[in-house]
Amino acid sequence: MSKTRLEAFSDGVIAILITIMILELKVPEGTNVQALRPLVPTFLTYVLSFVLLGIYWNNHHHMLSATERVNGAVLWANLHLLFWLSLTPFVTGWMGEHHFGALPTAVYGAVQFFSAIAYTILQFAIIRLEGPHSKLAAAVKKDVKGKLSAVMWFVAIPLAFIQTWIAIALYIAVACIWLVPDRRIERTLHHAEQP
Repeated sequence: MSKTRLEAFSDGVIAILITIMILELKVPEGTNVQALRPLVPTFLTYVLSFVLLGIYWNNHHHMLSATERVNGAVLWANLHLLFWLSLTPFVTGWMGEHHFGALPTAVYGAVQFFSAIAYTILQFAIIRLEGPHSKLAAAVKKDVKGKLSAVMWFVAIPLAFIQTWIAIALYIAVACIWLVPDRRIERTLHHAEQP
């Protein structure tokens, strides 16, 4: 089964999610700087979510570059990932509109945690299909960054009820971890192309 339809569909969904998020940013009532102040939490949440969706899009692209083929299990695992990512605009708006309230901040973390788990499931589905000696398996190996990120999301969820700024700091830390380019797949593909 070709991976091109899965790739194109996923790219389209992520593009739509980013579009939905920007449409949620409301135009300020006034024309002075003071009119922007109530929008700051919403804008900051938007920036975080935009970065996270961009990271998923980038990593998804690299993962599929290392993938030769897909099957039904991979398609369903990909839909599972897209389901969790599709909740991002909702939790982004909720957390921003309510100025990082405890419950919206915790739910934001839960959606990101389950997105991370869904991404890992997709990765495992591809490796299971292509085998332990596949390009993707060689590239991700122990996937320390992926595991660390999932743990950070998970820990941040209950922390949102204790101190929301600690949870948000963890959310930002996860984004920063992944903003550093992850060259594992690129290196593996480059070595595979070498004679």
